[in-house]
Formats: sequence, structure tokens, C-alpha cells
Amino acid sequence: MRFVCFSPKTQSFSFSPSPHPSLPSSSATPSSSRNESSWSIEETEALILKWNPETSAYGRVTSIFYNDKTEAMHYIHRVNQLQRMMHSLLQHNPSSPKLVHAHNLMQMAMKRLQKEFYQMLSMNRAHLDPESVSTRSSRTSFCSDSFDDVTAEEDVPDSGDCISDVERVSSEAMADLKSIADCMISNGYAKECLTVYTTMRKSIVDEAIYRLNLEELSASKVNKMDWQVLEIKIKTWLEAAKIAVRTLFTGERILCDQVFAASKSIRQACFAEISRKGASVLFGFPELVAKTKKSPPQKIFRLIDMYAAIAELWPEIESIFSLDSTNAIKSQAYALLIRLTESVRTSLSEFETAIHKDSSKSAANFAGVHSLTVEVMNQLSTLADYSNVLSEIFFDVPLPPKSPWPESYLYSPESDNTTTTETEFSVHMARLILVLLCKIDGKSRHCKDVSLSYLFLANNLRHVVAKVRASNLLYVLGDDWVLNHEAKVQRFMANYERVGWGKVFSSLPSNPTVEMSPAEARTVFGNFNFEFEKAYRRENALTVLEQEFREEIKASLARKIIPIYREWYETHRTAMGSVREMRAYVTFTPEDIENYMFNLFSMGRARSGVGGNNSFFVRKKECKICK
Repeated sequence: MRFVCFSPKTQSFSFSPSPHPSLPSSSATPSSSRNESSWSIEETEALILKWNPETSAYGRVTSIFYNDKTEAMHYIHRVNQLQRMMHSLLQHNPSSPKLVHAHNLMQMAMKRLQKEFYQMLSMNRAHLDPESVSTRSSRTSFCSDSFDDVTAEEDVPDSGDCISDVERVSSEAMADLKSIADCMISNGYAKECLTVYTTMRKSIVDEAIYRLNLEELSASKVNKMDWQVLEIKIKTWLEAAKIAVRTLFTGERILCDQVFAASKSIRQACFAEISRKGASVLFGFPELVAKTKKSPPQKIFRLIDMYAAIAELWPEIESIFSLDSTNAIKSQAYALLIRLTESVRTSLSEFETAIHKDSSKSAANFAGVHSLTVEVMNQLSTLADYSNVLSEIFFDVPLPPKSPWPESYLYSPESDNTTTTETEFSVHMARLILVLLCKIDGKSRHCKDVSLSYLFLANNLRHVVAKVRASNLLYVLGDDWVLNHEAKVQRFMANYERVGWGKVFSSLPSNPTVEMSPAEARTVFGNFNFEFEKAYRRENALTVLEQEFREEIKASLARKIIPIYREWYETHRTAMGSVREMRAYVTFTPEDIENYMFNLFSMGRARSGVGGNNSFFVRKKECKICK
């Protein structure tokens, strides 16, 4: 697929490969005779005038390189000879009229080559687009100081090389551009050559940046954007960044290095001029996002995404912008990494502060999972998906010194086998969960009774553990952390049963078959009826939304109540006398207790919108609980 940023604006020409004539060494001593010099300048003059657009109609409409590659190389060879002759005349006969004539011919030749340079850049726009050039980079590397020794012949692959037609045309065009650039630079026309090149290629980079939907924005404009709009722009930037670095800037750097291989200073100045604005737009946007005052929950994830993108591209950024002239661009990208790192850390700090400041009390009245618990764990479980990136971000953040919290809250024994980076990030995640649990513990104190507070704590901690198990938090915190907090859930459940149902348990004798008088048995039945009705009416209104946890609680209570009550009931119901008398003192059969326990928490579920059965499968219409 062609690179989306570019489309050919003019026809692209393909040249047949032809051997480049060897250029005379620039170090050759100008020792030619007068007649040889006259012959050389006459031959050179004829060739230059042939292609002079101001004096030749043919030269005005025809390209040397397109018309005849051999003659094009011969033209450059003659121009180089002319330059050497001028140098010789300047040393031995500076007043010679031939020097003035040669200078005029050189100006004509440079104008011609400048035109050829422009035409070649324009006509081969499609084959010199960054995608074609960067694809070729798999066979080449960025220019080093030793690149000055590379010749044009080395740049063009042999016809037997297995490369595509597009790559072949791209390679040949770069070799031709290099030949022209070498000639113009060696003859003192570097400025003219550089102006043409930077004008053409900068427009291509600017167009590519535009087509990638990257735009130069001000801080005020970013601050005024709705978050939804800004988030779309961030996602667009994430896609564009890889193309911009790996295709656009990579291709331009390779092309610049190839064309201006003869001069390190020129290629540095050229690439800096071409890439400066586009790179500024690319690396400037994430910084504006990091500085914006908007702080929705999703912002931290987009900050991490942008950090990860820059971190992934950093080796290429460091290589592409390794020149002295582009050091400012590389520094901007590095500063952006630092800025995003600080912004992510600040966002997590603000997140912790928000947990501390939460004042909602909704779910505490019914022991359900608090909205704060849900929101925080959703956020943390998503953050755990970025654990590798966040481990880098928290690499140099020191662990809390002499933490007042027990180590079991922050560390897993498994952390002894993890890296320092993983430990630092794990501690920060465990710390945030601890802050949440401390906040939930504070909210539990607003519950209207103690049993409610224990169920509230068990519900919320159970939700925390479930989210850890179901997400990458499990790998961040470790199995031991989970087991430790699951044990805390069990302790909360045990306390809930003890406080909420303890009087029901104690209303029955520890030995249900012990002999009792009818009056004593009636007292036991009466106490059980009262305590069970009271506890059930109170506890049934509570909320336990997680089905597995709800069934665990009901099963645990049923094991503690039903077997003992059944044995008591079977042993002592006959002591009540007649059926009428038994109904007056015995409110529940064992089957009634089973049905009630089966429907425990159903009112809380119905109130929360989950559903429930309010009939309780009750067999006795006069049951006080149903009134």
C-alpha cells in the first residue's frame, strides 16, 4: 500500500541504469598545456550551451538526466573539469580573459544543474516519498562520518539485486541527486542546491504532517476542548506518531544523508530545516495534553499510552535526530518523556487524594459494595494492564520509608523474587488499595449497627479481591496478597455472623436433645422465634450482590442454625401439647427456616434492582417477618 501521506503530483520517471563515468580525481595537478586547455574549454562550452535553457530551445524543454544518462554524467564531468581549469588559471594566470569566460560558463552550468535538481525532486516525488526511501533503509543505515567516502556507484544496487522496481527507481534518483549535489557543492553553489532541496522536501514533510491529522495547537485551545474531542485527537496522535517517526522522518533522514553525503555540515543543516517544524508539532501535542487542567479518569490512560508510544520509538528518535543540528528535537522528545512520567505520577497522586476526599455514604446503609470501591478497582485493574510501562515510570520513585502499615498490606512474600521496578510499582498499587480499604473502614463506622458494618467490610473487601483475581492486578500484587486478604474477608464474615446472628445461635441450647420441662421448652421456642424474626428482618434488607459470596454466607448460617434447630424441634415439639398449643409457641418448622435462609438478602437484591423473591416460600401466613 502506498504511503497515505503522499500522492504523486507529476509523472515519475524511471531511468535505465547506466554506468557512471569515473570522475577525475580532484587532487590531480592541473598541468595541461595551453592547447589542451583551449580544447577542453571549447568542448565544455559547447556542451553547456547545448543545455542552456536561455540559448537553446532543446535545452529549455528537455532534461539531461531523463534524455541521456550518459551525457548527464559527461556534463557533470565537464563541469568539474571546468572548475579545475579555473583553479589552475587563478593560480598561474589570474588576469586571463579565459577565467572570466570560464566563470560565465560555470554560472550557466550551475543554473542548469539547479533546474535539473529541482526537476528530479519534482518528477520523482512519488519514488522519493518517505515510505519508499524508508523501505530501502532495511538495506542501508544512517550516514556516519565515514559516509563521505561512499560513491554514487555504491549507492545504486546492481541490476541483479533483488529489489522492487520502486526501490530501484528510488535508488537511481537518489544517486542522480547526489551527483548533482556533489557537483554544485564542490563548485561553491551549496546554498542554491540546499535552497531547492529544503523547499521541496519541507513541503512534503509539512503535507505529511497535515495528512496524518497532526496540527499545531495552542495551550488555550487544548484547555478549551471537550475531553471527548481531545481523546479522539490523542488516539489519532498515537497512530500518527509511529508513521511520522518510522516512515516520514526516517525516510527524510536517509534521503538527506544519501544526497548530501559529500558534506556533513550541509546534510545536518538540511535535515534540521526540513524536520524542525514537523517534529515540533509531533512532540508538542503530548506536552499540551500533559499540561491541560482536565483530569477525567481516562486521562491517565491516555498519558500512559503517549508515554509508551514515545518510549517505544525512542531508539529510532535517538538515531534519526542524532545530528548536532537536530539535538534540540531529540531533547524535546526526551523532555516529553520526563513530562509524561511526571504527569502520570501526579495523576496517581491526585487519584489517591480523591479517594481520601470521597464523602459519599450511599451503600454503607445497606452493606452493599460502595460506588467508591467499584470505581477505584475498575481504575486500578485497568492500570494493571499497563504494568510494564508503569514499572518504568515508577522505576526511580523511592519506596515509603518506615511505612506505618503492616508489610502484609503492601508486600507479597513473592516480591523477594521480583525486580526492584516491579516491587516499586506493586507497592504503589497496594498502597492505593490500602487507602481505599481505610476509607471503606471509615465509612463502615457510619453503619447503624455493628453487624451491618462487618458485612459492609466483607462485601467491599470481597469485591476488591475478586477484581484483583480477575485482572492483571493478580500478577502485580501476587497470590500471597490475595490469600492474605481473602483471610480478612473470612474474618469479617465470622464477625458478621457472630454479631448479627449470635443471639439466634445462643437462643438454642448447645445440646438440642437435653431434657426440659414443657415450660422451659416453650421459653426456648419463644426466644428463638423472637431472635430469628428480629435478625432476619434486619439482615434480609442488606445487600450482597455477588451470588457466590451471597451463597457462601447463607450456607454458613444455615449450617449453624438448621441442624441444631431441626434436632431441637424434633425432640421438643411434642412437649407443647396439642396442635393448637404448638402453633401458639412454635412459629417455624425446620423447612420454614430452610426457606427463609434460601431467600436471605432477597429484599436487598430487589431494592438494588437485581431481583429477588419477596414471598419467601412462607407456609405460615401469621409469620411476623412477613407482616
